[in-house]
Amino acid sequence: MKNRCTAPMWVAKAGYIVMSLVFCGAGALFIAKPELSSLVISRVLGAAMVVFGVIKLVGYFSKDLFRLAFQYDLGFGLLLIALGVLVLARPAGVLDFIFIALGIAILADGLFKVQIAMDSKRFGISTWWLTLLLAIVAGMVGLALVFRPWNSARLLTVLLGAALLAEGVLNLCVAVSTVKIVDHQRPEVIEVTSFVVDDL
Repeated sequence: MKNRCTAPMWVAKAGYIVMSLVFCGAGALFIAKPELSSLVISRVLGAAMVVFGVIKLVGYFSKDLFRLAFQYDLGFGLLLIALGVLVLARPAGVLDFIFIALGIAILADGLFKVQIAMDSKRFGISTWWLTLLLAIVAGMVGLALVFRPWNSARLLTVLLGAALLAEGVLNLCVAVSTVKIVDHQRPEVIEVTSFVVDDL
């Protein structure tokens, strides 16, 4: 029997890592330069969400060995693509929507990653506690982004940057620790050997 093609798994894992670093970079940029215009913020986030959504879909259908990192990525990938397209289509005047939508998305992702951390513990992955801790932090920052405790645009941009940074670090940890690719993975089929029993 032929081994399963691992190319989609490598694409998904590499994409996860790259996009996690992009989110970290965008978060650091928003924290360092909170005076950025809403148009720039919208375009950066819209493009990043679309690309990451596509990578999540690739990950979901790649069927890596543990099936931990990508198990919830079908719906979440479609959600990110939809949000990204909406933001890119209307980049001006949607900053309030971005805060709420992205905050809900990060909160939901944090909750999903809590489940992934618990599953990782059962799989014997030693860094499960780090995933759990980062998931809780990301979820809390996402929740803060939804309720927006400040009215200052600069402070909200810093909070947005912190949320993106937390989400990026969380996804990077999950991709590195739970996505295992084995070159000799077999397709998921059960081999049945047929035989004939002669009548006595």
